[in-house]
Amino acid sequence: MFENPRWVRDLLRFLPLKSQFVLSGNIRDLQACEIVPSVIIPQSFELTVYRCLKQVGYEHVVIWDPLSGFRCLQTADFPANNTEQLLQKLGLTPENGKAAGGVDLLSSVLERFVNFVGDPIALLVDFASQLSVRTDNLTPAEHQLFTRALILSHQAKVRPAGENRQPFFNTVLWVVEKEGDLPDWFLVNNPKVRSISVAKPDHIARRALAGALIKGIAHAQQLPDEILTQAEKTFVNSTEGMLLLDMNAIATLARVENIGVNVIADAVRRYKVGVTEDPWQKIDREKIQQAENFISQRVKGQMHAVTHMLDIVKRAITGIGVNRKGNRPRGVVFLAGPTGVGKTELAKTITSLLFNDESAYIRFDMSEFSSEHSDQRLIGAPPGYVGYDVGGELTNAIREKPFSVVLFDEIEKAHPRILDKFLQILDDGELTSGRGDRVYFSEALIIFTSNLGIYKMTETGKREVNVSADDSFDVVQLRVKNEIDHYFKLVLNRPEILNRIGENIVVFDFIRPEIAEQIFQQMVANILNDFKQTGLTLTFSPNAMHSLKMLALTDLSNGGRGIRNQLEAHLLNPLERELFALNPQAGQHVTITSVQANAITLEL
Repeated sequence: MFENPRWVRDLLRFLPLKSQFVLSGNIRDLQACEIVPSVIIPQSFELTVYRCLKQVGYEHVVIWDPLSGFRCLQTADFPANNTEQLLQKLGLTPENGKAAGGVDLLSSVLERFVNFVGDPIALLVDFASQLSVRTDNLTPAEHQLFTRALILSHQAKVRPAGENRQPFFNTVLWVVEKEGDLPDWFLVNNPKVRSISVAKPDHIARRALAGALIKGIAHAQQLPDEILTQAEKTFVNSTEGMLLLDMNAIATLARVENIGVNVIADAVRRYKVGVTEDPWQKIDREKIQQAENFISQRVKGQMHAVTHMLDIVKRAITGIGVNRKGNRPRGVVFLAGPTGVGKTELAKTITSLLFNDESAYIRFDMSEFSSEHSDQRLIGAPPGYVGYDVGGELTNAIREKPFSVVLFDEIEKAHPRILDKFLQILDDGELTSGRGDRVYFSEALIIFTSNLGIYKMTETGKREVNVSADDSFDVVQLRVKNEIDHYFKLVLNRPEILNRIGENIVVFDFIRPEIAEQIFQQMVANILNDFKQTGLTLTFSPNAMHSLKMLALTDLSNGGRGIRNQLEAHLLNPLERELFALNPQAGQHVTITSVQANAITLEL
């Protein structure tokens, strides 16, 4: 059974008690309206107000806006009679049912309106947010308008109307984006003014309208009821957080682009990201099935992490077992573990695997977002602030590349205010930029990385090692997860972030000696291959290779990144010095005969 939204019920309840109302919030959206029993249609906010007031006994509803001036509202089932006579009695000069008038005329009409004799009427002041530039510094005309409205709110008298002869006022309704758009002294402690917030449509409101919209799509009438019911359910779930105006536009898009009712989710996706093709559906599933070998070429010794990551990717592609309600991301994963073990490299590799393009990988170093107001870098500065016209780095990136892997590196270094934005991404799958644009993360794979759990804080505030390479992987995994749990629940007091991530916390192991040797061999092979591109051939004597390996693998605390640094210090830098001095020609053979700390010996 259809039920009016809460703001409508509140308005009807207080009509006999208050002479003026302030309607704020989601006032530019469509509203679900039951025109006859079981027939729900989308209708504008103004006509919804009109229909409600007419049903309880109001004779006329006059609307004013800065562009059109005054006019009387009406619908086919609730026609308005003698509208021009009413406008004339209010001191206006109507033409074709309208009467032009600015703020000054609105102010003078207000008194005649409130004191109008006869059945109750209502005045809907639309775009009232535009009546003043600054509510704390009103012009004389603006001040006169609101002063008059304040006095009249107390002077207004009730008169019986409707079948039950309820006591109604000549009601004034101010329609604003937010309450603060009207002067505080007009609203605060005024017992004759009622503020009513118009919320975004909830699940019930979307469900009430979804059926009518679904049936309006081409060929829907010929489909079985079970298909229509499933499509309606999908439509409601996939539009969570969106407006009824958006739902109406999606239904129109489906009709224009001939999208079937059974794939209504595709119309929702096209509306959100503005792209016809779905790259997720074009991913080669056989390639994903055989991906372990591909990933192991770049990420060594972390097969448990690779397997878990691929499971998340497979669920993201198929949608099986994934809660894709609303705009939530395709997948979310939290990669934790020591530095230099392949967390960032895995994110890059997954991007290349999915989209054959590492440029689809968007990375944010969260150590750059440690200040309180750094969230403005992500979503953009609000109006009036420096950089407003530039937009946010994150919102701009997602708008340009909605199908992407988004990596938030070293998440624990971000300010807690930034973490609240992540909660919004994980929960609602959308962000509103400083310019008011909504961007959707419904086609993105979100990856967080962190070094949390490797160290911990003692009761005295001292930082000490929590896990080391001497611990088994089971111990490392347990201690790291416990520390992450402690950090988000007790230190940050944001357990809800962990709840959104769920069981997708993937702990990386330390680089063990046998894995370190594989990484060393691969890095050396890459160096030899790069060297070959110069036209020279490079080889090592057995003793030189052994010495280089000992130098590179002595300390594994920094993982693969540490091995790369040691190769740079003990091989690449001294090699470049020697080659620069010897100036060998293309085709020559270079042999490294010995390697010492920061020095090598070679022969041509």
